[in-house]
Amino acid sequence: MLATLAGDLCLVLGLAVLLLPLLVTELSRPRDGVWGAVVLLLGLVLVTSSDRLRGAPMLAVVCAGLLISRLGSEVAQSRWQQLSPEEQQRLKSTERWSTSLQQLSATLNALLSNTGQALGSLKPKAPAADRPEGSSRTGKRWVRPEPQAADAQDAKAEAAKSEAVSEAVSEAVNAEAPEQEAQEPTAPDQEAATPPSEDG
Repeated sequence: MLATLAGDLCLVLGLAVLLLPLLVTELSRPRDGVWGAVVLLLGLVLVTSSDRLRGAPMLAVVCAGLLISRLGSEVAQSRWQQLSPEEQQRLKSTERWSTSLQQLSATLNALLSNTGQALGSLKPKAPAADRPEGSSRTGKRWVRPEPQAADAQDAKAEAAKSEAVSEAVSEAVNAEAPEQEAQEPTAPDQEAATPPSEDG
């Protein structure tokens, strides 16, 4: 029970140290995030391993907690004394804390929106069963032509083929006709060119 209570206090203290640069920038230092993470880790260990802490280990945890709290209070007092009177007065005003809370809420909203966008980009595409009927992998929909339209297209294609065949046949006939006309007059010329016989 005592270990669980100490772990909860460590979790709250570690979270406060992590939020210190956002809420109270005048009292924060560059490595406060690291120490806040260490205190959070200590709290998690105390909460998850509370059943094992009995007797001497529990006494050691209590002593360590007292030492950490004493050192933390001294660090906070030294940082407070390093502030100027104007900064100390500003920290005591309610407007300063209201602006800090507004900045914290804006930061949390931005973090949640970015996290949602990142999770949405990692989300796999919908399987074929969940896609609407007639849609492909790219999301485009294909439309099957109606039977009447397909029959009309087939009829047009057959008519175009028949016209092409008839034109080809007519061109072939027209090309053979002048050749035949040019070959027919050669027979009378050969008869005229033969000399008359002696009997005649």
